[in-house]
Amino acid sequence: MAAEISVIIPTLNAERVLPACLESLIEGLGAGLIRELIVTDGGSTDATLPIAESAGATIVAGPASRGGQLRHGVKAAKGNWLLVLHADTVLGAGWAQQVQAHLENADGTAAWFRLAYSGGGMAARWVAGWANLRSSLFGLPYGDQGLLVSRQMYQQVGGYPDQPLMEDVAIVRALGGQLTGLSVTATTGAERYQRAGWFRCGARNLWTLARYFAGVDPKKLAASYRRT
Repeated sequence: MAAEISVIIPTLNAERVLPACLESLIEGLGAGLIRELIVTDGGSTDATLPIAESAGATIVAGPASRGGQLRHGVKAAKGNWLLVLHADTVLGAGWAQQVQAHLENADGTAAWFRLAYSGGGMAARWVAGWANLRSSLFGLPYGDQGLLVSRQMYQQVGGYPDQPLMEDVAIVRALGGQLTGLSVTATTGAERYQRAGWFRCGARNLWTLARYFAGVDPKKLAASYRRT
């Protein structure tokens, strides 16, 4: 199979976490899946861009809004498939084989990975378990679970909205259940939860989601999210 995937990673001062994310992608290079790496940056002032450049990434720069950054990144991409990852996400061993099988057999549906956290014990497993259950039952994975989507399907649903929060929810809702969970783990950083408390942070996320579904402006949600 020819390399079909454009990997797109939004960043903002991600020097500490980006190297592990990039290292996990080497498996996909060896399997011949990855066509290009695009880092779409929102104004980093640390070593994020030198790290990305040393990995051979194409750099796209713009305002710090994850939805807008992703739109710009996809616009620069050339692959038939898009793999969107957060900078603190590390794909587990065997992901390339699972992704290749999906590309060959899934009739164009999008896909997400099973979530795990890099620390936190039982609370981390509980929160990750809920996220994976939510994704399976309701077709609602978040961005830290990754998103593999064909360019054709991405364009059909209108892509990521240019908004600072809930851009991941917006696109998977637009996909209308055309999503498959892959049996590969995406391990993401747990610092937000460790700072705020696992259950408090989880409750805040649910409240933010409920407000978004109720029609609250994502800019207002983002401002509230940053304050807490």
